[in-house]
Amino acid sequence: MSKLILNSKKIPSWVFYALTVFVILALPTLIDGSAYWRSVLITIALNIMLAISLNLILGYTGQLHLGHSGFYGVGAYATTLLIKKAGFSFWVAVATSSLLAGIVGVLLAFFATRLKGHYLAIASMAFAIILHQILLNWDTMTSGPLGIYGIPPPPPMNILGNEIKFSNQVNLFYLISFVALITYIILGNILRSPIGDTLRAIREDEVSAASLGINTKLWKIFSFGIGAMIAGLAGSFYPSFVGTLVPDAFLVSESFTYLAMVIVGGLGTMIGPVIGAIVLTLLPELLRSIGDARLLVYGISLTLVVLFMPGGILQALQTLKSKFIKTNK
Repeated sequence: MSKLILNSKKIPSWVFYALTVFVILALPTLIDGSAYWRSVLITIALNIMLAISLNLILGYTGQLHLGHSGFYGVGAYATTLLIKKAGFSFWVAVATSSLLAGIVGVLLAFFATRLKGHYLAIASMAFAIILHQILLNWDTMTSGPLGIYGIPPPPPMNILGNEIKFSNQVNLFYLISFVALITYIILGNILRSPIGDTLRAIREDEVSAASLGINTKLWKIFSFGIGAMIAGLAGSFYPSFVGTLVPDAFLVSESFTYLAMVIVGGLGTMIGPVIGAIVLTLLPELLRSIGDARLLVYGISLTLVVLFMPGGILQALQTLKSKFIKTNK
């Protein structure tokens, strides 16, 4: 039976998405009564958006970007300030903040994509550091290190005559998870189109791509803009999840966590960063019982993955699958 399944044709996309919806709906019931684990699930959904958006820039276009936490912070602070100080409705604030993060990404890319390799990495990392300092020191707007408190959840929605309140953690998980799923579907369709081929051509050999008439700078700016917009979208939901907003949530070190998710899951694939986000969000939580030793275990685990699974967890699973098929023939 397993042999037939493994040798069957690729599962249709609609089946995969239907199974994903089923898993999303079922997960909160499996941990019913545990607010802590429900919050972990919400964090996973946010991290998935951050990982797939960084993967667009790094995995598909080959741009070493280490300032992704900056785009996340733009989305979070812009949404909160638009609601609290400008009186925007939640959904208008989310749309505006996501667009603003995308514009910031385009502006950063316009200057930074002239650089390559570690120079680009340093420039993008400097962006995240500068943004953190602005959030930390602009007291009149961001309240500085004291942070912004009392951030409400998204407003209730009326669905089929039923009022859905997002002060309920389960409903908030459903909302953020379905936003992440829709984002994944849209991004997947983009990357399966000729646009995806163009971005991969730039990643593999920028000079050759340019010789074929591809405007490499324009497409790198495009990937930065879309990636930043998705990260900003994730950031827009973060304040309503935690209820508070402090600059240290967007330290440049967080960008390395998102980078690890992409690399550990599988760089340059769609499902790989999702796997990486799930694994690297769950692993620290599962290791909490061993105290500070969890940091050592976590670090060793990451090192082993990088050394022995350079293609990430996804490549390792594909290798195991191919070996399993051979042994069953």
